[in-house]
Parts: sequence; C-alpha cells; structure tokens
Amino acid sequence: MKKYFFSVSLLVSAFTSFGAGYQINLEGLRQMAMGGTGTAWPWDASTIFYNPGGLARLKDVQIYASGQFIMPSTAYGNNIYSGNQPSSNMLSTQQATFSTFNFYVGGRIQKDSKFALGLGIYTPFGNGLTYNDNWLGKYIVQSVKLSTVFFQPTISYRANDFISVGAGFVYAAGVFDYRSAMPVHGQFGPGIDDGESQLRGGGNGVGVNVGVQLKASDRVQFGFTYRSQVNMSVGGGSAQFNVPASLSTAFPDTHFDTQIPLPQAASFGVGIRPTDNLTLQFDLNYTGWNSFDSLRINFAQHTSDLTDIHAPEHYKNTWTPRIGACYKVSKVVSVMAGGAFDQTPVVSGYVSPVLPDANRAVVSCGIAVKPLPGFTVMAAVEGTTTGTHQGTYVSTSYFNGSYKTEAVTPGVGLYYNF
Repeated sequence: MKKYFFSVSLLVSAFTSFGAGYQINLEGLRQMAMGGTGTAWPWDASTIFYNPGGLARLKDVQIYASGQFIMPSTAYGNNIYSGNQPSSNMLSTQQATFSTFNFYVGGRIQKDSKFALGLGIYTPFGNGLTYNDNWLGKYIVQSVKLSTVFFQPTISYRANDFISVGAGFVYAAGVFDYRSAMPVHGQFGPGIDDGESQLRGGGNGVGVNVGVQLKASDRVQFGFTYRSQVNMSVGGGSAQFNVPASLSTAFPDTHFDTQIPLPQAASFGVGIRPTDNLTLQFDLNYTGWNSFDSLRINFAQHTSDLTDIHAPEHYKNTWTPRIGACYKVSKVVSVMAGGAFDQTPVVSGYVSPVLPDANRAVVSCGIAVKPLPGFTVMAAVEGTTTGTHQGTYVSTSYFNGSYKTEAVTPGVGLYYNF
C-alpha cells in the first residue's frame, strides 16, 4: 500500500508551496503604479498598510477603496531531449482572474490633533492556478486557490514635524482550495478514471504592523515599517478522497488541522521631491520566508495509508528592491511608473508546479485624476514575468521541466477627503 501513501505525500508536500508566490504587493493603487513603493511618503489612507506612522501626516479624514484583478498564466514544458539539446512543448494553465480589494478610512481625530485613527481591510496574500485535468503533473496539482483578508485598526502619533509613529493590530482570515489526482484508478485504468483528492479549509491568525515616518524636509522623507509573522491556524479543514470503492476504507473523507506561517516583513523607504512636480521613491523590502521551513498536517482520522505528515521545505529569506516615480502634470492629473525585482524564496530542488516560483521582474504604471476638490480617481496596471526557467521538485518525487509565469494586474480606485 506504499504507493497509495505516496499519493497523499504528493498532495501535502505540494500544499506547502502556497507561501512563495501568493504574497502580493497591491495594497495601494498609487503605490502599485510606482513599483510597490510607499514606505516613506504618505500619499493617502493606504499608508495604514505601507507605513502606519504616516497616517498622522494626512491633513484630512479620508475614505479609500480600490480593486485589482490578477490574471496569471503559467506555461510548463517537460524538457524532451533531442541529441544534446532540450526542447519543450509548453502547456499553459487555464485562464482565470482573481480579484483583490483594499479599503481604508482614517485621519486625524481633530484638525490640529497629533493623533490619528484608522482602519484598513486589505488582501496581502492570494492567487491561484488551474491546469488541465490530465496534464503531466496532475498527481501533484490540478488546481489551487488561496485568498486572505487582513483587518487592521490603527493608531498614529505625530510627535513633531520631523517624526511620526504608528501601530496597527492585525486580524487575518483566509481560505484555500487545493485539488490533485491520485495514482489509483477504477476499472477503466490509469489516466482515465484516476482517483482525486481535495483539501479545503479556512484559518485565522493575528499580528502587528508598526511604522516610523521621518520628514527631513518638504522634499526628503524616510520610512521604516515592520509587519510581524501571522500564523494562520487551520482547524477542521476538509480532506476528501474520490477513490475506487476497494480503497474507500484506506482513504476516508476526514478533517485536518495545520498551521501556515505568513512571513514577517520589514521595509525601508526613501522619498525625494527634486522639483515641485516630480517625486521619486525607493523601497527595500526584507521578507522572512525561512519561517516556512516545513508544514505538518494532522488528520482527524487515521488508517495505515492516511497518517499525519511532516513535509519539509527550505525557503530562504529574500530582499526586494523597488523604485517608483510620480509626475504631476497639472493640478488635476498625475502619472506614475515603477518597477521591482522580486527574489524567490524557493531553493533549488523545491520548485513545485503548485506555484513554480522564480525571480520576478515587475513593471507598472498608472494615472491619478482629481476631477473635484477632495476627490481623486486612479487607474493602474502591473505586469510580472519570471521568464523561462528550469525547475526541479524532489520533496517526495522527482518532477522537473521548464516554467514561465506571467501575470497582468489592472486596478482602479478612488478616495475622498472630508
């Protein structure tokens, strides 16, 4: 029965790959258009996420809302060799769109007060992929989707014209859905009526988001933020196995518990305004992915083939440089652009098709229009690509090939100052 246990090991080890590419940096539309920068300069109420210390810098109470639409695609080739040269017949995932949203409200409690209060509701992790059911890696993954929502009440204090600080308490909730084939089959044989496994569950966790904002002058500002690790506790998740009747007692439908660490992150930012119309920003993000070293799945019901599993991973911490610019064309219109190099935390030998993560190049641009006093409308688009890269997965099996992942993310938003 070892081959049946092997199928569950594939499912769980692939499940551990949720972390890497599901971290998104779309919590503010203007910041998204500027390459994800926003630690130093408090543009609007989305500073509740990017730097809570900047909230006390806002002159008015502001309400903010934005939405983005992530459209990812992954192509896979199985590296067929002809002589000494590899060639790939690339197979793309099915087209899909995953939406994220952000909502912020906050500002000074009184016009001349040094204190500000706010609330942020945003989606920092989320994405998904769907392969054709009979693709080569179906025993590892057929489809996967993850979404999260963070709630962050925030307080900020402006000590003087130079320094302001802020802190927010974070409550996180998330859901996921993961499906794969199993290398067991009924009367029609392998590849025709394979078994199927599905994990569904939801979890929650808590954390903090703290920041310091420094205003050296009207033209130079600095920022530092720290977002703590959030341990998402999943209790009572559903594990369902569609297998031949002869194996139903070996793989009973049951529940499971686990904990998924969403990594801590620190950011340092610099904002420079060389002219009245131009603002330049630089951010450096550090993400503590090494907390995602392994995952333990504890099933509520056990058999000789279905037992608790400890699946090791070896993620590494990463650095991400980001640059951005905003140019004020007129009192009504501003345009933005930026880019980033997002380093992958996945080490060699652990590139899973669940999310075949690699170093990613990011470019973005956008526009902000102020048609009425106090009211601003924004639009932005971000493009991401890994380029074609080799990947090998050896956690519980050997699976390799060529991957290329791309995503286009348009977004719209608005805010109003009271």
